[in-house]
Amino acid sequence: MKTRYFLLLAMIGMVACGKKPVVPDPQLGSRGTVEVTAKLLEVPEGAIIQRDLYDYATVLKYEVTEVHRGDVQRGAVIHVGHYNPWKPRAEAADRKVKDVGGTLRRFRADERHRMALEPGMDEHYLGGIVDKYFGKRDGDVFWAVWTNPAE
Repeated sequence: MKTRYFLLLAMIGMVACGKKPVVPDPQLGSRGTVEVTAKLLEVPEGAIIQRDLYDYATVLKYEVTEVHRGDVQRGAVIHVGHYNPWKPRAEAADRKVKDVGGTLRRFRADERHRMALEPGMDEHYLGGIVDKYFGKRDGDVFWAVWTNPAE
């Protein structure tokens, strides 16, 4: 009887100490036409620097690790444009580009980001672009609408 009681308490304790389920940011599910979790493969030198004279977007390279919605393949290497990349995502939007945001504070290589994206960066942003992959990549550049660290 004591053994059963102990096992019951142990099971209750394990369930109570388990991780709480992660609730995704509703902004991710309601923005963009594509939603992925992807690993930032690198931050090329000079791609992200503070430019006080003008705002710009930079193109970064990712490997898709999960597809939450949209037509992108897991394992694909994609290029994503981020507006004002030297600012935390929550502070990136301004009067010229209003519909970007997120909770990511800084871009670091090898970290995973959960992003809401739009295909065709050129259709969503007209301005200065730092693209260290220009002439070296195939395919379109996605526009990052919302970027969070992946859980």
